[in-house]
Amino acid sequence: MRHLKRGRKLNRKPAHRQALMCALATALFENEAIVTTRPKAKEAQRFAERLITIAKRGQAKGDKLAARRLVASRLRDEDMARKVCEELAPRFADRVGGYTRLIKLPKVRKGDGGVLVRLELTEMKVVEAAEDEKKK
Repeated sequence: MRHLKRGRKLNRKPAHRQALMCALATALFENEAIVTTRPKAKEAQRFAERLITIAKRGQAKGDKLAARRLVASRLRDEDMARKVCEELAPRFADRVGGYTRLIKLPKVRKGDGGVLVRLELTEMKVVEAAEDEKKK
């Protein structure tokens, strides 16, 4: 029985799985959007949204240092932890959840036919959105 056993194994050992989640979340926070397979994206979405929630709780309670340290320990990257706590948490302050979205892409990966999705933050930077409108 799998009581209280959440998450996907993704055919990886626990340490490799944790490193994968750290890498995907770091790339998501850095670029604000990534393209990956659906199972990896769903797990990375859970991981990233928890980190943003931790950072938001630290902002609300006034315990910013503890929240930043907890995010840094989960992400293993001090610079990204700083960005999550200082830039992303205030951006999502009025949102209760749903900080990311999955968009299924029409193409599949050539090698194995894996379904590709785009994982992105729901509230992208305003500057990038304005640039995209100018290009269109």
